[in-house]
Amino acid sequence: MREKNLKKYGDGPFNIVVIHGGPGAPGEMRPVAKRLASEGGVLEPFQTATSIEEQVDELMVILGDHGNPPLTLVGYSWGAWLSIIFSAIYPAPVKRIILVGSPPFKEKYASGIKETRLKRLEGEEREEADRLMKNLSQPGVENKKADLTRLAELSRKADSFDPIHSFDDLSDEEVQPEVYRRVWGEAREVRESGELLELAELVKSPVVAIHGDYDPHPAEGVKEPLSEAVEDFKFILLKDCGHTPWIERKAKNKFYVIFEGLLG
Repeated sequence: MREKNLKKYGDGPFNIVVIHGGPGAPGEMRPVAKRLASEGGVLEPFQTATSIEEQVDELMVILGDHGNPPLTLVGYSWGAWLSIIFSAIYPAPVKRIILVGSPPFKEKYASGIKETRLKRLEGEEREEADRLMKNLSQPGVENKKADLTRLAELSRKADSFDPIHSFDDLSDEEVQPEVYRRVWGEAREVRESGELLELAELVKSPVVAIHGDYDPHPAEGVKEPLSEAVEDFKFILLKDCGHTPWIERKAKNKFYVIFEGLLG
């Protein structure tokens, strides 16, 4: 079921929320939402605002209108950070938070991510990815949707250990380059300043992070900071798994077993 900036899966009550990454890459979590629909109603909101504060407020409006608290927030990549920030500001409706493929919460762990991705690509693809990253960080670049779509393809290649190619995994939602540029630029500043961890310290709900051992985002950059910041925190590392567990041949089934166990 599709409403403005929202898809619904399964029957209500809708108390599971999947929050996509990017920023500006809606629809990535469709396979997870469809799988979880057997557990209960699932909301897949699409963030369209161009600032963190506005994305938090946008999410609150959608969840206030359609969610049935207490809610389980499932945040993937950038959506992991958004789930933490949202829960720090609006703790009341949140029952638990599950982070998947989160970026690191401290700047010192982030320095090698770009280099890791580029090293996993070869020749022309490496040069293309580097150029696209630079282009997308600048305002006013023509063909930005095509650039972001292509960068997502190259990143998926670099981020995956042994991916299963499935049409069901492909999002039919348009990418949002301006959301990517502006929100991710702000997000980096929030991490650099330490504000991101300060917000994590305000989270009272249980937090579980699921992370692939092949994810270019270093696992210690999630495990170490959140172990100190969040009172009820658990970290699960998946072997032979990249940034997106549900497309990984060797980790997909284990991911869903763990994931569905957390919801049980």
